[in-house]
Amino acid sequence: MSAEEKNGGPSHTIAVLVENKFGVLAKVAGLFSARGYNIDSLSVGVTQDPTVSRITLVTRGDERILEQIRKQLSKLIDTIKVMDMVREDTVQREMMLVKVAAPRSARTEILQIVEVFRARIVDLSAETLIIEITGDDGKIGA
Repeated sequence: MSAEEKNGGPSHTIAVLVENKFGVLAKVAGLFSARGYNIDSLSVGVTQDPTVSRITLVTRGDERILEQIRKQLSKLIDTIKVMDMVREDTVQREMMLVKVAAPRSARTEILQIVEVFRARIVDLSAETLIIEITGDDGKIGA
């Protein structure tokens, strides 16, 4: 069994334009839950048009499952458009924020590691650092 089969099939990114109304995200999540589909990643934001939101989600499945998901999303009354984001046509990045204990005695070593991963410090306190790491899923998982 391949890694894709163990994880539910290949990964797909879907963008859905929806009316920016209360409860729409719950309907989308409910659709996935009711049919036993998993959402690996989810991001929602308002578009340039304040009456429209974009839901970007990552799910897994073969082409048959992906087609079912697209059709079901299209049937939701608040859906304006469903788009399958093909990997070759998109830039996909992940971000991870990591809060680490950072006593003064360890900061030099931590900063060297941050530099190796081309990460950046986004917050600093007397005892902790928050580090932002961005990249593809391979880099984030390292």
